[in-house]
Parts: sequence; structure tokens; C-alpha cells
Amino acid sequence: MSVARHDGAQPGSQGAAGRSGPIRVVVAKPGLDGHDRGAKVIARALRDAGMEVIYTGLHQTPEQIVDTAIQEDADAIGLSILSGAHNTLFAKVIALLEERDAADIKVFGGGIIPEADIAPLKAQGVAEIFTPGATTASIVEWVNANVRSLAV
Repeated sequence: MSVARHDGAQPGSQGAAGRSGPIRVVVAKPGLDGHDRGAKVIARALRDAGMEVIYTGLHQTPEQIVDTAIQEDADAIGLSILSGAHNTLFAKVIALLEERDAADIKVFGGGIIPEADIAPLKAQGVAEIFTPGATTASIVEWVNANVRSLAV
């Protein structure tokens, strides 16, 4: 079965994104949360690991984040959420990706997310959640191992 990407490319030997080159990640701070140190640290770690990173800045709407990811032909979106609105914000981003035929863009995130909310978020389509204490190395490793992997 063939899976089309939002850019028309097909999965193949060059990764699930159907292309070679560095992994492209949009790092975003959705909602009213104004604390972006963690997002900037993650963005830098991904960039230092050879990925192309687009940091959207503070106070982004889910629509702005998805628009950026599609325009930038991103492979993944990393959301940093400390505001407590993680259930709503992750769900909205995933729904918008589906509506815009861009569900192949993986969504992962981190921040202050209660353990009890992680399984339901993953069931909604969030690929991975990193909680406080996760190392930048573990996040880079996960992105490298999972972002362009073929879904079965």
C-alpha cells in the first residue's frame, strides 16, 4: 500500500518522507505559555545533531504551527507545552494535520504533562512525549530513529 505525503512524494529508500537530506523539525510553543527556554534548548540540540529546525516563537496557534510545518515541508512538529493545555493543543494540531492531508508529519512534544495524560495523547496520534528530566540526547536519538521510519 502506498502512502502519499502532503508534498506528493512517496515513501521509499530515502526514508518515509521519500527524500534524502536532513530531517526537518518545526519546534513550536503553542498557546499562552511564555516560557521558551526548553524549546530553544531542544531546537539547538536537534540543529547540532544535523537537523533543520524551524522555531516558530512564542504564542503560536495550532493553525500557525500546522501552516508553518506544511510550508516548510517539515517531517515533524515538536510542541513544548507548560501551560496545562496539552490535551487541547495536541489534539488540535493533529486534527489540523489530518484535515490538510499532512498526517504524515509526526507530532511529538514535551513539557509539564501528567503521566496519566500520556497514554491518551499517544492514542490520539502523538508519537512521543518527553517529560521533565528527558535528556537532549534521548530526544535527538528518538527523532533520528522514528521521524522518517515507515509506518506499517
